[in-house]
Amino acid sequence: MKIVGISGSPNRKGNNSRMVDHSLEIAKENGFDIEKISLADLNISPCTDCGVCKNERTCPIDDDMGKIYGIIESADGLIVSSPVYFGTLSGQLKMLFDRTLPLKRNGFLLKDKIGAALAVGASRNGGQEYTIWSIHAWMHIHGMIVVGDNNHFGGIAQKDVDSDDVGMKTVEDTVNKLCSTLKKFTST
Repeated sequence: MKIVGISGSPNRKGNNSRMVDHSLEIAKENGFDIEKISLADLNISPCTDCGVCKNERTCPIDDDMGKIYGIIESADGLIVSSPVYFGTLSGQLKMLFDRTLPLKRNGFLLKDKIGAALAVGASRNGGQEYTIWSIHAWMHIHGMIVVGDNNHFGGIAQKDVDSDDVGMKTVEDTVNKLCSTLKKFTST
């Protein structure tokens, strides 16, 4: 089984990226194959509402999104993480979300995948819950099964994540919940 982590930050080695790396290590320790998508390394354009994906499973925009479709379709579980920008998710992650419309319109291709959300902000109450709610909304629209950390919405950290023991515990709890849920679904 495979878990894909999506880092929605434009910073390659920032707090969000380190949080995703830590999450994927936990998934690997739980026996899952892992893969990371770093939006900092990709060029994704916004959706233009051209309508092509109403009848086709592709998007005509020529950018890196074409690489992502197959990766997230092949995942059993998704960890989606964003830094908090002005109270919500990053623009980079929003563009990815908008561009997954072909996956919804052409058979709900993310349906029944297990999803978990993570967010990191400048302070403990820096907009992480609203950011996670936005990620959850995207997951629900795709018919995914959403898990949290057993106490709240998901993994909520503040920067610097390397010294945020409380926040990283919620991240670890969220990823462990994702892993245990995936194992339950495959053991039946």
